Amino acid sequence: MKVHVLTTPLDDEAVARLRAGDMVRLNGILYTARDAAHKRLVETLSRGEPSPIPLAGQVIYYVGPAPAPPGRPIGPAGPTTSGRMDPYTLPLLERGVKGFIGKGYRSDEVKAALVRHRAVYLAAVGGAAVLLAQHIVSARVVAYEDLGTEAIRELVVRDFPAIVVHDIYGGDAYLEGQRAFRQHP
Repeated sequence: MKVHVLTTPLDDEAVARLRAGDMVRLNGILYTARDAAHKRLVETLSRGEPSPIPLAGQVIYYVGPAPAPPGRPIGPAGPTTSGRMDPYTLPLLERGVKGFIGKGYRSDEVKAALVRHRAVYLAAVGGAAVLLAQHIVSARVVAYEDLGTEAIRELVVRDFPAIVVHDIYGGDAYLEGQRAFRQHP
């Protein structure tokens, strides 16, 4: 397993080096968005209105963080189930988003679109929300404040850990892990 240290926004060259099963450490900016924010963002784009956040090369983290405790930029910030964002993924890929972070499976349609648009799906460890929050240096709401915890936030991260699940070559770490498990008695 290879570990890649990446700085966002991502470019095609960085994404091309990643393979399913590789570890990444992200530095730079991640944008948060869950169901309600995705719905509103895609509706905005479909009306031809400008995005409230930059999309080209960006990584979107599927998270609704808890309120920040005193002295911290953010509260626990663990990934949410990614499949719920599948209906909104293609329009974001078409506008240049290069990565998504969440947990769980993606649809076959999303996996094919990731290959087509040269983007990746990364998994963060579920149940480790407090530990993941320690990699977030700062957080601020940048769009849809009325959505509360589901507002879009700009997170500045340092060495944020994730695993490449789906790469641009069609690799699938979940399927590879299942195959390896079945081969061992």
